[in-house]
Amino acid sequence: MAQAKTGSVFGTVDLTGLDGQLTASERQLVREVRTMVDEHIRPNIASWYEQAVFPREIVPEMAKLGLLGMHLEGYGCAGRSAVDYGLAASELEAGDSGLRTFVSVQGSLAMSSIYKHGSEEQKAQWLPGMAAGEIIGCFGLTEPAAGSDPASMATRAVRDASGDWVLNGSKRWIGLATIADVAIIWAQTGEHGDARGVRGFIVPTSTPGFRAEAIEPKLSMRASVQCEIVLQDVRLPASAMLPADSAIGLKGPFACLNEARYGIIWGAMGAARDCFDTVLRYSGERLQFGTPLSGSRLTQAKLADMVLEINKGYLLALQIGRAKDAGTLDPAMISAGKLNNCREAIKIAREAREMLGGNGITLDYSPLRHANNLESVRTYEGTDEVHALILGRKLTGIGAFTASGK
Repeated sequence: MAQAKTGSVFGTVDLTGLDGQLTASERQLVREVRTMVDEHIRPNIASWYEQAVFPREIVPEMAKLGLLGMHLEGYGCAGRSAVDYGLAASELEAGDSGLRTFVSVQGSLAMSSIYKHGSEEQKAQWLPGMAAGEIIGCFGLTEPAAGSDPASMATRAVRDASGDWVLNGSKRWIGLATIADVAIIWAQTGEHGDARGVRGFIVPTSTPGFRAEAIEPKLSMRASVQCEIVLQDVRLPASAMLPADSAIGLKGPFACLNEARYGIIWGAMGAARDCFDTVLRYSGERLQFGTPLSGSRLTQAKLADMVLEINKGYLLALQIGRAKDAGTLDPAMISAGKLNNCREAIKIAREAREMLGGNGITLDYSPLRHANNLESVRTYEGTDEVHALILGRKLTGIGAFTASGK
């Protein structure tokens, strides 16, 4: 197969000098995470996906590379940059979206909640074990009747005469809940009578009244765990509440959601790149009428369209990552990145599946698996519509989330 050669860590897809935009340390991180993915994920992902199994055995491998809470400082965390975290997310999602999601839920959601909003005692108690992969966390915000509208959450936390908090309610589409040791649960305390009363609580999953059940069967994210949580008279000490002022109201969970959304910007491009690499190899090896498919004008045009969007997506991710590291990030940039990169990645995955012909519906090839996973990635942490409205508010100054213009 005749194919362009490149020394870029991004491979053949790098037509715009992406590699040159990275530091030596960043390129080394890419190689390290890719090696882990090649050794521990790629040989097994088809069977994990088919059997709907989350492989607990890869958690120590991720912890060895410092991928759990890698953007946090201290408490056993790696203290890497936002760009480092993004590059790692890209490599993990090139393996599978579900396995990148594990790192996101653990680090960007559960660990970040404690890191951003917890007391010193809470950080010291939980974060080192979570960074080491010895404690698994989950993040309970979304509810069965309030996916894109967390201000309408029905889960309640009531303080009784003893000073304890008692939680009742349910959460849905919560990653890792059935295997988690600790859950960050967001509940309405009623202290303000509106969204300002939302507070976060650290809930050991062994607490009486806490129950999690996996949502099955699924057609997407099958090598991952998504669950429903039921909270029935879950009693917690006052010290379980995340105490920081930054945790009061929806700004608390939203600060963590933006960390997860940021990782998706990079991760989606990893999935897209893997689809491109797969179909590029296939088209060079597959003969049609005595000629490789890669010699077809239609094939080359499709490959060119894919690689353009992947390069634009990576450049967008890198711009947002550098802004995040510099402290100049506008939250609307996160929405721009997630909306664009998820939308383009799923188009690329579908196109790649089509180019594989009948072989594309088997687990021998990754694009249909990626396309199915990206249906979830595109939906969670804010749907396309939610991010379009965030950008619309940024552009016009008018919020259009409700009929009242809020």
